[in-house]
Amino acid sequence: MKPFKRRTYRSPRQLLHDVRTVMRRRRDIRSLMRGETLSAAFRERLMLAVTAVNRCSYCAYHHARQALVEGLSEDELQALTEGEFDSSPIRERPALLYAQHWAEADGSPDEEARARIADLYSAETGRTIDLALRISRIGSLMGNTWDGLLYRISLGRWGTTAA
Repeated sequence: MKPFKRRTYRSPRQLLHDVRTVMRRRRDIRSLMRGETLSAAFRERLMLAVTAVNRCSYCAYHHARQALVEGLSEDELQALTEGEFDSSPIRERPALLYAQHWAEADGSPDEEARARIADLYSAETGRTIDLALRISRIGSLMGNTWDGLLYRISLGRWGTTAA
């Protein structure tokens, strides 16, 4: 059986860390999801950047649908799912590149990258971006962890995108 190649939670401790981090900011989640602290389109772009790295099929479907609702074009959506940001608003591109780095770094980006985001947008917006990324990480790694379990139980027969 080929190894399952998508990112998953490697331990319950890793999941608990992410959940605790988000729960400390639970008051801010409502504002984020209502589009009050970041526009809904910007939030979806960020979440699609994380999804492109983590390759969660559930998140890709959900965020693609939501991005279209929020007014993203099909061309931009396609580019985002491929990890490309040239068709996204120029002002958001640094945050999208940061989101990509953040996801590739397993939620632990370079401090210089985090500081640059705070400088470009504001410290509070930087924290809100990190919250959106952490929420997206939980969803995508949980989806992938579930698929990985099904993949192992089925001896590699579950899912065509698992390898």
